[in-house]
Amino acid sequence: MATAIEFNNISKLYRLGVVSTGTLAHDLKRWWTTSVRGKEDPYLRIGEANDRSTRGESDYVWALRSIDFKVEQGDVVGIIGKNGAGKSTLLKILSRVTAPTTGSIRARGRIGSLLEVGTGFHPEMTGRENIYLNGAILGMTKAEITKKLDEIVDFSGCERYLDTPVKRYSSGMMVRLGFAVAAHLDPEILVVDEVLAVGDAEFQKKAIGKMQDVSQGEGRTVLFVSHNMASIRKLCQRGIVLDQGQIIFKGSATEAVDTYIDSSFKNSPQQLSFRGGDDSKEIEFLSVRFAQDKNAFASNEPIEFIFEVKAHRDIPNFRINTTIFGMDEVSIGSVSNTEHLSIREGEQKKVLFQLYDHHLASGQYSLAFSVGIGNYLTAQRDFDYIPNELTFSIEEADMNNRQDSAISQWDTGWGHIMFRAKLSYL
Repeated sequence: MATAIEFNNISKLYRLGVVSTGTLAHDLKRWWTTSVRGKEDPYLRIGEANDRSTRGESDYVWALRSIDFKVEQGDVVGIIGKNGAGKSTLLKILSRVTAPTTGSIRARGRIGSLLEVGTGFHPEMTGRENIYLNGAILGMTKAEITKKLDEIVDFSGCERYLDTPVKRYSSGMMVRLGFAVAAHLDPEILVVDEVLAVGDAEFQKKAIGKMQDVSQGEGRTVLFVSHNMASIRKLCQRGIVLDQGQIIFKGSATEAVDTYIDSSFKNSPQQLSFRGGDDSKEIEFLSVRFAQDKNAFASNEPIEFIFEVKAHRDIPNFRINTTIFGMDEVSIGSVSNTEHLSIREGEQKKVLFQLYDHHLASGQYSLAFSVGIGNYLTAQRDFDYIPNELTFSIEEADMNNRQDSAISQWDTGWGHIMFRAKLSYL
């Protein structure tokens, strides 16, 4: 099978905070070394790995380093990794939004890119005009675009707003139309970043189905970046795992997901701390950690967390919500405390959160937390949020004596299980 895309030693170096090298002396040194003496750029040797969680010694970071792989025609390749791993940078280089510092890419055919909401759209132009604009950029004639127009509009579900400037579209509508254009205007290579997460469940299902049709039925190539591991398993044949700008695994999609999950679990912290002091948050998290000083539990063992919170106004009754995700990053369930806890302006308190009777199956999980007021039955408002970076494992599953609680009227966007928990001050 023919090679659709070939990445040859792709690297991308950024200087933090400024454009170019930052000083005239550095610019002259770069010009003298590379243009006059014909040697390697001296600033390529001093870059650090792009680890967003630590403060480095150098102002230069490698967003990508020595990326080499090939994509065969008709392949659907999932690119996964933590935030800051270099996934979007790689797709931007492929889409010619930015240039590589070293290396080259060879691509056969037109590339249709959907890298972020509204990519390639002119905000003052209508949806209809932007469809023709995108088609012209891809090298299509007006007649070819007109032939596809009805199909694009029907897929996007934006017919009523087709002659409205896209600056008035919601982010979801923008993604709908952008994906419909990218998928239907016959690019040989379709590049899709995490933007599908903006769409609703119905549209995500349609989009994944369309990508399957594009790759399997029409033989086109798809590069797909997502944090939804279930979508990667379902859609992709091959997977690539990036970490700090380098490839740590390439192979089947299933093996890539397993590698990413194992790597994420091994490198995850057991406690998180935050700077705090944000007066715009009525109550905020300062830290969270496992109370038992471990992150491995039996299925019938309570899981306890200690939060440190600070209030910037009087809160008569606040709640902490915990959402549990499988390591494929699909939510399993959520729970909020039912106890009434108050806190006064300027107070800083430690809170014990106990998750019990969860009876989770053996495996690895991650947790996200929010603090706010209200609950799923009433109007709720979150003041602070911790994404799912804290992980734990269940080593022994006890499926006996399981007590299932009623979950009527539960918002399944948070998962399909309602857990039970207690909250108290320490």
